[in-house]
Amino acid sequence: MLTGKCHCGGVRYQMKNATLHHALCHCSDCRRASGAPAVAWGLVAADDIEIVGAPTVYASSEHGRRHFCGACGTSLFYTNDQIFPGQIDVQTATLDDPDAIPLQAQIQLAEGIAWMQRLDALPAFDRYPGIGPDAPSDG
Repeated sequence: MLTGKCHCGGVRYQMKNATLHHALCHCSDCRRASGAPAVAWGLVAADDIEIVGAPTVYASSEHGRRHFCGACGTSLFYTNDQIFPGQIDVQTATLDDPDAIPLQAQIQLAEGIAWMQRLDALPAFDRYPGIGPDAPSDG
């Protein structure tokens, strides 16, 4: 079983490691709801997840429902009975071990932010620049 939670721990979940699909979504709806440039979603059968706590549910479209922690605001789940009845999309970055499920695809690239395509060309740091043992010294 995989476990995950919101930032404050008020909503926790455990689910079988049996995702039907695991993709990084670049759509504008996901970006606006999360404040992130892309969101990783793992689709599981609703029977394969147990949620402890009561997420707040927001009707983000006619059939889409976004579930998040009402205390800390962490976005956690997405349901849409028209598109995938009996299933729930889990934001896999909220898993205690996000690496437990290999990413399978990127979706909605037509709506993606252009600079996301050039991340490998940018400087990269293990920690925030200027903090930690790799920071340049001033002496």
